[in-house]
Amino acid sequence: MVLLATSTSFAQSTQLNIPRDSQRASVTQRVGITDITVKYHRPLVKGRTIWGKVVPYGQVWRAGANENTTVTFTDAVSIDGKPLEKGTYGLHMIPNQDQWTVIFSKVNTAWGSFTYKESEDALRVNVKPQATELQEALSYTIEPTEDSATVTMRWEKVAVPFKVSLDVNKIVDASLKDQMRGLPQYTWDGWDDAANYLLAHKTNLEEALEYSNRSVGSEPRYENYNTKSQILEAMGKKDEAKIAHDKAVEIATPIQLHQYAFALKGQKKDAEAYAVWKKNFQQHPDMWFTHSGMARVYSAQGDFDNAVKEMKLAEASAPEQNKVFIQGAIKRLEAKDDINK
Repeated sequence: MVLLATSTSFAQSTQLNIPRDSQRASVTQRVGITDITVKYHRPLVKGRTIWGKVVPYGQVWRAGANENTTVTFTDAVSIDGKPLEKGTYGLHMIPNQDQWTVIFSKVNTAWGSFTYKESEDALRVNVKPQATELQEALSYTIEPTEDSATVTMRWEKVAVPFKVSLDVNKIVDASLKDQMRGLPQYTWDGWDDAANYLLAHKTNLEEALEYSNRSVGSEPRYENYNTKSQILEAMGKKDEAKIAHDKAVEIATPIQLHQYAFALKGQKKDAEAYAVWKKNFQQHPDMWFTHSGMARVYSAQGDFDNAVKEMKLAEASAPEQNKVFIQGAIKRLEAKDDINK
């Protein structure tokens, strides 16, 4: 029902889709693979005294306007160190001058805080309010890190933050188990991606090795043998790591060998990198990038004449988008500047 005020003002309708004084808003932030979403309405200050008057101290407040302000976590989290299961919660607050209580209610469909019951709390945390610049319209922001986020309500000259922490690796590990029961289980790269995540984060290496073996079993490739080698190396199984590494190099394509040499160079394994470039050229002398690799070998030896010769052969058959870099290398080599530095 629409209610008409006694003056020219118009009371807010709960039924019709018409502009509201406190507009709807939402903010979502992903941390790891977990989404944090706050949905709320944005009341305006409009020159009023907010804290202690419009919003009384010591009383439960809807943390916004109109319907329940809600916060959703797609995975289990911790709020200021206290555990909270995944789900959507009604967000309420109790403001005070020196300390605020942030409430996560199991009921998320209420209108404001009028029917709020403490017995329905999922969690309460106490936080310190902070001074901030004037914020005319109430807002929520979510500032992330790798494994946490700070959710902050700002209105008038007060900011109220609370910290959301996540065990990202545990969440991803559990998610990978579910994902690898779907379509990704039928592809080598699905298993390889899962193995590489665990390897990169140095977690659950036994499971990473299992994923890598599944990838190799699906389709033996340079990529998954290389992943397997790195996992075994991280596990301290050096002999097995070498076997996997040698197999990766054995079945690598020429371009993969070329890129592998760059990876070795990045690891300060210069002699090994030059050996790979040289062998790659000997086995595949008809490819532009093997000439480029051989130019690097000559450059490292100080043989700039042959380095220029090889780089010009690379330029002659390289794709157009690569030529600008090759031309830059040629200029350096002609100036007797080692392109490996």
